[in-house]
Amino acid sequence: MNMENLQPKKDYYEPMHTAEHILNQTMVRMFGCSRSRNTHIERKKSKCDYMLTTAPTDEQVIEIENKVNEIIEQNLDVTIEIVSLETAKQIVDLSKLPEEAGETIRIVKVGDYDACACIGDHVQNTSEIGKFKILTHNFENGCWRMRYKLL
Repeated sequence: MNMENLQPKKDYYEPMHTAEHILNQTMVRMFGCSRSRNTHIERKKSKCDYMLTTAPTDEQVIEIENKVNEIIEQNLDVTIEIVSLETAKQIVDLSKLPEEAGETIRIVKVGDYDACACIGDHVQNTSEIGKFKILTHNFENGCWRMRYKLL
């Protein structure tokens, strides 16, 4: 087993990165889309791009924000599992996994709400995240870009 593949490599701000996982799962559940196509995680604000057929309505944007905050407020444990590549294929989408990923995969779980192959740092419990706030959003050429921060 190559232990190098099991250690976090991205230096993300843990609360923001964990919120992104919750946001991704919320988008998948609400819109049936894939997880964010492009993500930029920063301490002050972050952005995610989702491929959608139409822009979310203002009501849906509020619903996204409310659902993410509802999950955060459940004080869910964030856990890490190291599993074989074959096991990971049964648990999570590996379409973005680089070929050099190896035979063991690091799965990050946010309670029973989300599971994702990930090499980044995360909080231990969603109680460490704070409040999720969508700042702005726009829709162009099938891509909905949203920017958010944590309060």
